Order: sequence, then structure tokens, then C-alpha cells
Amino acid sequence: MYNVNQPGTQSAQSSDVNPQVSNWNLPNILTSLRILFIPVFAWLVIAGHEWWAFGLFAALMLTDKLDGDIARARGLITNFGKIADPIADKALMTTALVCLNIIGVLPVWITVVILIREFGITIWRMVLLRRGKVVPASKGGKLKTVLQSLAVGLYLWPLPEWMNVPTFLVMLLAAVVTVVTGVQYLIDGKKQNS
Repeated sequence: MYNVNQPGTQSAQSSDVNPQVSNWNLPNILTSLRILFIPVFAWLVIAGHEWWAFGLFAALMLTDKLDGDIARARGLITNFGKIADPIADKALMTTALVCLNIIGVLPVWITVVILIREFGITIWRMVLLRRGKVVPASKGGKLKTVLQSLAVGLYLWPLPEWMNVPTFLVMLLAAVVTVVTGVQYLIDGKKQNS
């Protein structure tokens, strides 16, 4: 994921964006493609093209990892990337969860819990940022993203019926970790900015 605020990365130590870097670079193109293909992904899920939906979701998640790795390795971090990448991440996961609700395989309450946490923390961080207070990325953020992606992937993959319970348990774990990391954000943010 193109998260330039992750602990331990060079970009976490400096918020400077190189003004000479063009927005027309590979990481930003990958991020833009991810956004552009989200409606296609939604149509594949709703239309019942399970393998295609799973394949496209896997490809989009791969670009999520690649764009950040390439941006950091090549010094291609831009303001566009900082804004567009989290938008792409949230849009893809939101679309995936809502589409799984629409086709009736995922309980709506799980989507509500995850999205309230995701958008709530994002808005809270933005409000603090406008006040000059930075909340660093949670250490559990990567685990949360991996679990959410794995759970969605399991739901998209046409698995035998006996996998319904394990798939739901993975999604339940993803929801729990999502909430826990959200609470951790609030605690860490209060400590750092008090």
C-alpha cells in the first residue's frame, strides 16, 4: 500500500515531497488504474463472474502494494499519490464490502462496523492534521489490511460450501482487528497530541 506514513520508512521521517517529481510516474499511474477499475470490479461481483472478480481484486490489491514500494524505492512520492492512494484503498474495500452485501453473502453489520471505523479514523486524522497535529499510522494497520483483503478474497473465490464458516470467521477477525486498531489510533493520538 502506498502509505507514506508507515513507521520505520524514510517517508515517515520527512513529510517533504520532492517538487521536481512529476505526477506522471508509475506509482501514480498504478493508483489511478486501481481507481478506474473499481466500477469494473463492482460489475463483475454483482454480475456473478466470480473468478474474474477474484482475479481483478487480487490484481488491484497487488498494485496497492507495488505503487507504494516503487514510490519509496525510487523517490517518487508526490502530493497526488499521498491523496489518491488512500482514496483508492478505501474506495476498493468499500466497493468490495458493499457488493458482497448486495449479492447477499456478507452480513451488512460487518460492512457498517468496518466502514464506520475506516472513515471515522480517516476524518479524525484529517481534522487533527488541519490543526497541525500528526497521528502516525497504526502498527496494526498492515495486519488489518491483510485480514480485510484475505477475507474479501475468500468471499469472492468460488469455494465449496463447507468453507462458508471459515470464511466468515476470517471476516469476523478482520472486523475485530479493524475496530481494535481504530481504538489504538485514538489512544496513540491522544497521547501524542496531549
